[in-house]
Amino acid sequence: MHDLRRKAMMESGKTVSRKAKSRPSSKATSLAPSAANSRAASRNVSRAGSDDEEGGNLSDETSFSANSIDEMIVLSDDAEFRHDALKEELSERIEEILDRKRSSVQGREATLTAYIRILTAQYFQEDISGRETALVASFLKSIKAESSELETILALKALAITVITAPSASTSETTTSPLLRTISDTDAIPIKTAAIHALGCHIFYAESSEDEILSTLTFLLEIISSDGHYINAPDEPAPTIAALEEYAFLTTLIEDLSAETEEAIETFIDQLQSSDPGVQIAAGECIALLYEKSYTEPEENEVLSDSDEEGVTVFSDPESTPGVPKLVKRYTPYRRHDNLVHVLTSLSRLSTRSISKKDRRNLHTSFSDILNSIEHPTHGPRYQNAINGETGRRYGSRHVVRIHREGVMRIDKWWKLVRLNGLRRVLQGGFLQHYERNAVVFETLPIMMTKDK
Repeated sequence: MHDLRRKAMMESGKTVSRKAKSRPSSKATSLAPSAANSRAASRNVSRAGSDDEEGGNLSDETSFSANSIDEMIVLSDDAEFRHDALKEELSERIEEILDRKRSSVQGREATLTAYIRILTAQYFQEDISGRETALVASFLKSIKAESSELETILALKALAITVITAPSASTSETTTSPLLRTISDTDAIPIKTAAIHALGCHIFYAESSEDEILSTLTFLLEIISSDGHYINAPDEPAPTIAALEEYAFLTTLIEDLSAETEEAIETFIDQLQSSDPGVQIAAGECIALLYEKSYTEPEENEVLSDSDEEGVTVFSDPESTPGVPKLVKRYTPYRRHDNLVHVLTSLSRLSTRSISKKDRRNLHTSFSDILNSIEHPTHGPRYQNAINGETGRRYGSRHVVRIHREGVMRIDKWWKLVRLNGLRRVLQGGFLQHYERNAVVFETLPIMMTKDK
């Protein structure tokens, strides 16, 4: 498995048709689980303070959504007391998943829903150890059979949460091809979308080689550049957004993308003309990430002036914000930089009434952040230019995840935001539980917490 801790610590074509409209994700994703399978009640975290904090509500087990940027799901207070009950129920659900002979579609849907709920809520790696390969094989049978849309989506989500809990469960030989086939062959857009997310999770956590990761990135870029035509989903926003999100997620594993960056950014700029705000924002975040990857901190013993003989440019935070290091520009990510800045500026000030007020506000916020990072490499997402009256300096990055009441995790780089959202898409309400107990999740986002003030 990749040394994700080492990698994480490194700082490193066509547009959607104007007539295309965002369609409802599907009736399957709107089907609420029965009362017996519903999660435990949740509570909202304290949201004191003015930083961009994460809080939020529960979502159903079929969802791969990370919800809005200002939402985080938290587990109920009595979760620890329910551990033994969940452990016993998980054992029963695993037996049901592996014994398919007398199962019905409705029975498998209920079982998968409960399995996802339990494995998401708490970290049960020991309880599935030794059976993870058989579980993935069962999920792949449901995915291949596609007996119902709901069962297929649940199986894809179950596969993803299993891989995050036990990465050895999924291998390139057994899992990649079935997922690629489902993405290309299924007629159901919600299944395509869920399969793209499952593919991203599988490639990230399985022992994928760099060539396999790059091959997957190429596949995802084909989906994006063709506006979904490549997988028989023309002008459908959901699969394109999923491909953009997973492209960004997998990109954080690759140290040097200089050879692929310009073509990718060109594709993402095309998608900035989309009629769907979700596509536009996801494409913009990909651009911000690729720009960020073209800058690194100086290497040990590397001595550089502001612009040395080889043309390497060094950027320092003009406000000398604490904790913001100098950055060295290693390559030019996009040669038509001025044109990109013009497009991003237009989106950050968009005033059209053809989209909802909420979408317009999201576009303004997202593209103001993206533009700020493109123009000022030391500024990450949610960078605030306002002056702190006590220090006389700018506040800097104010996007944080509040960890209970003890501290905060600052999301001051795009790679951190991308990985946070990637984890949230799968873990939903169990994010904090897994972050505290699951070493695989911590290695994905090894950020030191600071005490809450």
